[in-house]
Amino acid sequence: MLAYTYIKKGHFALTEKEKPTLKDPSDALVRVTLGSICTSDLHIKHGSVPRAVPGITVGHEMVGVVEQVGTQVTSVKPGDRVTVNVETFCGECFFCQHGYVNNCEDPDGGWALGCRIDGGQAEYVRVPHANQGLNRIPDNVTDEQALFVGDILATGFWAARISEITEDDTVLIIGAGPTGICTLLCTMLKRPRRIIVCEKSDERARFVREHYPDVLLTTPEECKEFVKKQSEHGGADVVIEVAGADDTFRLAWECARPNAIVTVVALYDRPQQLPLPDMYGKNLTFKTGGVDGCDCAEILRLIADGQIDTTPLITHRFPLCEIEEAYRIFENRLDGVIKVAIKN
Repeated sequence: MLAYTYIKKGHFALTEKEKPTLKDPSDALVRVTLGSICTSDLHIKHGSVPRAVPGITVGHEMVGVVEQVGTQVTSVKPGDRVTVNVETFCGECFFCQHGYVNNCEDPDGGWALGCRIDGGQAEYVRVPHANQGLNRIPDNVTDEQALFVGDILATGFWAARISEITEDDTVLIIGAGPTGICTLLCTMLKRPRRIIVCEKSDERARFVREHYPDVLLTTPEECKEFVKKQSEHGGADVVIEVAGADDTFRLAWECARPNAIVTVVALYDRPQQLPLPDMYGKNLTFKTGGVDGCDCAEILRLIADGQIDTTPLITHRFPLCEIEEAYRIFENRLDGVIKVAIKN
C-alpha cells in the first residue's frame, strides 16, 4: 500500500509498505477514506518531535471504514465509518480513569499514531485500543464534516473546556490557523460576552471576518491595547494561545488580566521563557497541552446537530498519490490554504 513515511529529519517520502495487520485483540484495521495534514506533521519533519520514529507512516487526522477488529473490540464493527482519535489510550490506567488520556501509561498511549507507530497518511492504519480510539460517524455526517474530530476539533473542544469560560468572559484566542479556528468554534459554544482573535495573516483574518462576523479581530502589534480597551478589568479573562510563534507565549500572558486563565495549546519549535519576575502579582493560572482527546463522541453529536461545522476549513483536496504537492502548499501557506483533505 502507499504510505507517506518519515525518512529522516527534513525528509518525508511516499513509499510502498505492507498492509498492516492486527497485533493485539484490542486492535482494529481501518481503511482510510480521507485524511489531512497537521502542523504537528511539519514539526516531525523539522525535527521538533524527538520521540517521532524514523520509518513510521505519518499522519494522525483521518476517517475511514473499519475492515477488521480484534476479539476484544466491541464499540465498532467491520463496515462502520469511524473517526480515528489522535491519541491511543487504554481507558484503564490512573490517567485514563481521570480523563487525562494524553498521559495514558500504556506503551502505545498518548500521541502514538503517526509519531511512534504507523499513522494514517496511507491506505490503511492499525488502531490500537480501538474501543477508545474509534468513534462511529453518524449517518447524517459526511467524511469531510468528521475529518477533524479526532485531532484539531478535539483540541479546540478540550481547550475551551479546561479554560473554564463563562458567559461574562472576554476570551482572547491567539492564532487563527486550523486549530485556532476549531478552538474558536468550540469557544463560541460557551457563549462568552466577547471573543477576540489575534492573527497576523491578512488571509486568515479575512477568513475569520467572512465566516464569523461577530468575532473581534486584532493583530499582534495592536493586541495588548485592543484587548485592554475591549475588557473590563485590564485584560482578557481567558487567553488561549494556539499560534506557537516565537513571541506569542509572552503576548498571551501580557494580554491576560490579573487572576486570568492562560491556556497554552500551541506546540513550539523551541523553549519558551517563563519570566516570573515580570509577571509577579498577576496571579495567573497556566494550563498547557497536549490535548486529552476524550470528547469525540460529544463532538460528533454537536456536528450531527448542526452546532459545529469545520468544512469551510478544507480549502484544498488531493489524492494520496499527490500528497507531496499537498505538503508543499500546506507547509508554505500557498494559495490561501487552511486545511488539505487527502482522499484515498
